Amino acid sequence: MPSYKELVKQREALEQQIQQARQLELAGAVSQVRALVAEFGLTAQDVFPSGRARSSSSGSKVAPKYRNPATGQTWTGRGKPPRWIQDQNREQFAI
Repeated sequence: MPSYKELVKQREALEQQIQQARQLELAGAVSQVRALVAEFGLTAQDVFPSGRARSSSSGSKVAPKYRNPATGQTWTGRGKPPRWIQDQNREQFAI
């Protein structure tokens, strides 16, 4: 079984080989992309559009529907109800 120092040296040699292989493959990928961009006349906007289409419901905030009068905490009525409203009539907490 190799010693710890031998294994560390092997790892360093492998890391150098990994970096060299990555640089070679990266150079090939960049040249391939440049060729495709030139062939089809693409612009940065074509490849990386700035505006992403979002669904109407993703990330939208919902106004709270209930408020705890003792602490001022609010709850939208979605998801698991907080402890202060569990097993109680929600109408008394409505905003």
